[in-house]
Amino acid sequence: MEKRLVEPTPVYSTRLVKSEDLNHHGTLFAGRTAEWFVESGFIAAATLLNPEGIVCLRIHGMNFTKPVRPGQIIRFVSKIVYTGRSSVVAYIKVALHEDEEPFVNGFITFIYVDESTKPISHNIEITPKTAEDIALHEEAKTLRKK
Repeated sequence: MEKRLVEPTPVYSTRLVKSEDLNHHGTLFAGRTAEWFVESGFIAAATLLNPEGIVCLRIHGMNFTKPVRPGQIIRFVSKIVYTGRSSVVAYIKVALHEDEEPFVNGFITFIYVDESTKPISHNIEITPKTAEDIALHEEAKTLRKK
């Protein structure tokens, strides 16, 4: 089967931070953020692959830089920036709705599997064009070795 060449394409999702999403300090709970973070990466992967075959392998890191308060709206921007034979790596950044500077960012690796959960080839190759996408592609490539 021939490889399908794909440029990284952003996928957007938005969340309202509610009282049930807070920690004991009254700010956004890291566990809730992690749930939404993985979901956002999964949605980006599902734009390229059948979602029934996508499983999360590893969250490579979520780097928080500031707290988020109840009532704030946050925006997730996710894109697949690297692919292996059966893996796809998503880069996710999270910012306040109208803020460009992310308060959380990181990478997640997903694996494409068959019905027996054995990894299978997805035949997709990411071809970054922008300087940002090339840098993310190179950084994601190094995650395999960590």
